[in-house]
Amino acid sequence: MHAFLQQIINGISLGSIYALVALGYTMVYGVMRLINFAHGDVYMLGAFFGYYSSRVLHGKLQSSLIETILVMIVSMLGCALIGMLIERLAYRPVRKASRLTSLIIAIGLSLLIENLAQLIFGADPKFFPQLIPEKQIALGGLSLTNQQIIVVVVALLLMAGLNAFVFYTKSGKAMRAVSFNLDAAKLMGINTNAVISLTFALGSALAAAGGILVSMNLPGIDPLMGVMTGLKAFVAAVLGGIGNIFGAVLGGLILGLAETFVAGYGSSTYRDAIAFLILIAILLFKPEGLLGKGQVEKV
Repeated sequence: MHAFLQQIINGISLGSIYALVALGYTMVYGVMRLINFAHGDVYMLGAFFGYYSSRVLHGKLQSSLIETILVMIVSMLGCALIGMLIERLAYRPVRKASRLTSLIIAIGLSLLIENLAQLIFGADPKFFPQLIPEKQIALGGLSLTNQQIIVVVVALLLMAGLNAFVFYTKSGKAMRAVSFNLDAAKLMGINTNAVISLTFALGSALAAAGGILVSMNLPGIDPLMGVMTGLKAFVAAVLGGIGNIFGAVLGGLILGLAETFVAGYGSSTYRDAIAFLILIAILLFKPEGLLGKGQVEKV
């Protein structure tokens, strides 16, 4: 029983990361009907922004908590700016082009970022500084770390903050209006360019937070770390119903739990394959996702 609960704890911790990254995919798709395959690379850039800012701040502040918060803020702001630049320079010029054009640009942009990162940061792995020393916590026969607790708590706070922003602010209402009908939102006087840019900024900031949280637990980072995580987060978004914020969170948690149980009770060799098995299954039996709604498209 303890082993089962332990797997659940590990799965929720991992799933929280996937959920944060998946939110970026689902927000951009909800507003633009675009799969931003460069999103996983923004997650990687968030880890590197955190790495270099932590090297500057490490040991200069009395509180490791304040240092961690500052590193996360710097990383999130840096990636928010990157997200806005990606939207402005890569996607806005082809917004009225075919979806295939946008898809090809997304794939090309992903490859560009990965290769530029290898050129700038180097292809060798970097080891993220331990901002908060790891401590083992025994809880009723279960073993968890303060890092796992931090991951879940921070992820929940960020997801709750996003939910409050989208549903209870004027900008969030504009974002939902653009998601519902872009042309109608323009006619109502909404600055759709600003809303779309804000959507990219928020999604990229959440991906950066995910990059920091992962780096605190698995300190080895490299320019290709976003490839597999990005693909898995995309699967999580599709599983939950891409375009649905709550669906992205649910999909991330399910995928994290599935991976953890496969590795714990089966073989860790197959933990990466489970995401793609889930993707195949959801596309075959419920392509709109668990919380998504089927749409009829005129052709």
